[in-house]
Amino acid sequence: MSNPVTAVRPTPLPHILDIAIYVPGKSAGTSGGKVHKLSANETPLGPSPAAIEAYQQSVGRLELYPDGAATRLRQAIAARYGLDPARIVCGCGSDDLLHLLAQAYVGPGREAIVTEHGFVVYTIVVKAAGGTVVVARESDCTADVDAILACVTPSTTIVFLANPNNPTGTYLSFDEVKRLHAALPPHVMLVLDAAYAEYARQNDYSSGMELVSTFENVVMTRTFSKIYGLASLRIGWLYGPESICDAINRIRSPFNLNGPAIEAGIAAIQDTAHVDKAVAHNDLWRGWLTDRLGELGLKVSPSAGNFLLLHFPREPGHTAAEADAFLSSRGLILRAVGAYGLPDCLRLTVGPEDANRLVVDTLREFLGQAARQGESAHG
Repeated sequence: MSNPVTAVRPTPLPHILDIAIYVPGKSAGTSGGKVHKLSANETPLGPSPAAIEAYQQSVGRLELYPDGAATRLRQAIAARYGLDPARIVCGCGSDDLLHLLAQAYVGPGREAIVTEHGFVVYTIVVKAAGGTVVVARESDCTADVDAILACVTPSTTIVFLANPNNPTGTYLSFDEVKRLHAALPPHVMLVLDAAYAEYARQNDYSSGMELVSTFENVVMTRTFSKIYGLASLRIGWLYGPESICDAINRIRSPFNLNGPAIEAGIAAIQDTAHVDKAVAHNDLWRGWLTDRLGELGLKVSPSAGNFLLLHFPREPGHTAAEADAFLSSRGLILRAVGAYGLPDCLRLTVGPEDANRLVVDTLREFLGQAARQGESAHG
């Protein structure tokens, strides 16, 4: 490492340069025509009209600082779920809160456990805090409780678990989450990232609020970016024990949520009818896409989110990269997930009806073309 005293320019801490930059999904295709962006798990229904109105009404007060504690938004969240607002912290997206948790509880000499195909931001926040990332293997693209527990050491301080997981869409039942928590030492924090909880309708699923309410070492994070359609405003929230909320409130930015976002978030969480419409749309088209893509011969991981993980063979002409290029040429933008250790997969967001149907038709054409080329090559 360069000596800061003799360096010719400012030098970052060495572990910072070991962090791979987060690369968002593509936004543009190569067709030149209409583009269907199905790469970022954005809701096809958009935000609640009430949230749009609340946002618009707030723009006349842009010269004023927002409430640094986001008090009214925390109260609205608490009212929606029956929680104590004093145990809720809001942030600039849930990523902001993940960074704060790592900053407060991970550092040099401390470890955090992530799962094999878990959300890559966990690795970023742990490395940024100077901690060590420990990766627990998954089983069929699903978190494995026993594998996670096998990674726990005296240096472990946090276990990050996305449930449902992005990008696989798989989830752990509440019984399995409780089994994981029960076996963790009390000093190890279990962070349940429930960004897609509203879409998970399975009877054995729980976002984890009950565990947070009962124990001192469980935290749940949530977002307004997905089902509420407010991704551009960057609103996240955390429900946790008072001691953890106190720690991260000490280090978070004092105005980490802007005024228009607070107003839009309050209106969005109160519009339960809009959320119900989004859930119904997702239930219908997630099932439809899973069935139709399976009929094409593609393996589709069972999903509890608003997206599907599509598995492609490695044979030339059939690969995920070739499918991605073919789809992009038709204005269909999916998410390549090689950074998640899934180079043979693409993630597909459940979109509006026309996009969903076009994806199936286009993949049918792609796979048919690949099959004909294979037959010709062996002819």
